[in-house]
Amino acid sequence: MEALVINGGMPLHGSVPISGAKNAVLPILAATVLHGGKYVLCNCPDIADVRTAVEILQTLGAQVTRVGDVLSVDTRDLCGYMIPGRLMLQMRASVLFLGPLLARHGRAVLTLPGGCPLGHRPIDLHLQTMSQLGAAVTLVEEQIRCHGPVLHGGTVCFPFPSVGATENAIMAAVACHGSVTIHNAAKEPEICDLAAFLQAMGAEIKGVGTHTLYITGGMPLHDADYTIMPDRIETATYLCAAAACGGEVTLQGAHSDHLIPVIQTLRQAGCTIEEQDGITIRSDAVLTSVEEIETAPYPGFPTDAQAPVMAALLRARGKTRFSETVFEQRFAHVPQLRRFGADIRLSGAAAVVSGVETLVPARTEACDLRAAAALVIAALQTQGESRIFGLKHLDRGYDNPERKLSSLGASIRRAQ
Repeated sequence: MEALVINGGMPLHGSVPISGAKNAVLPILAATVLHGGKYVLCNCPDIADVRTAVEILQTLGAQVTRVGDVLSVDTRDLCGYMIPGRLMLQMRASVLFLGPLLARHGRAVLTLPGGCPLGHRPIDLHLQTMSQLGAAVTLVEEQIRCHGPVLHGGTVCFPFPSVGATENAIMAAVACHGSVTIHNAAKEPEICDLAAFLQAMGAEIKGVGTHTLYITGGMPLHDADYTIMPDRIETATYLCAAAACGGEVTLQGAHSDHLIPVIQTLRQAGCTIEEQDGITIRSDAVLTSVEEIETAPYPGFPTDAQAPVMAALLRARGKTRFSETVFEQRFAHVPQLRRFGADIRLSGAAAVVSGVETLVPARTEACDLRAAAALVIAALQTQGESRIFGLKHLDRGYDNPERKLSSLGASIRRAQ
């Protein structure tokens, strides 16, 4: 079984480019289904989830080629409306093709999506939205069938700001006959990126970056070229690695305004962070605990950064309490971090980390994407060789992390 072999204990120095955002490129790839045209997407990370999205497009009849970080997508001959179950199971974001397929063909057939096991993550809001816009939705066992030759305008009001449901609603609304108002919409930067891409295609969307979106459906769409925003969670991960290991690292192309809570936390822990021409972090690897970290929808502390930040604070002086309010199974990485000698106490939706003086090498297995990143950060702090298994999770969201970390001076490689 493939593993990352890490010999830790080294400070990190240098600079690395931040790849395009996983959570932005996936809905944008789905959005190319809306209009049969040609699209050039720059800054696309070469990660497993993007490869799955590309395979979905190809299965539906699109032509997709990659040259470096540029994907060229041609959806003019796209005619399919069914996504195979094996592809749906590979990532939760596969459900984002629901709205575009319904808008393009008036029907869509897919199965329940897979992805990281983060607890109860129903797609009810996605289906309710399609129904509110005029589609007939049936769910038989695990197959979803949607039929809506003509989608109409209306009002969608979410009980909570769901990122995926907001994205599906926006994409379906673009093709509606009439105007659509979306209340309590999520406002993550990746949603703003999707809206900007749709606007580049000719869509009329107002209220971007707020909880209320106004979309004029039926506007003529056209081909577009677009550059994907930098990945804020990859940025957070490398910030955490540098904070924990010590040294000086510059993250090229990173946007600090997307990560204000994480940057504030690392500053409170003792790091120096400059926000100019990317983000530069300096750390002496002697961190101080932060009293309370509570995850929340954007612009709050991102749940995807919780595990990497926890790993960075395993040796911090004092205690840090983490409260998870987004996913009920977001502490699955804790038992694996304990293998490194971490002192973490769980109590319901909270985890209390008491800093230890040293961590020890360990053999661990990742259970989800961000847990994998946390294990890497923990291993980088130990003296000796650690092995991390379950790399299929890491590869879903990080573009060649061993190459990037090696360029900063880390001893990390893949091995069987």
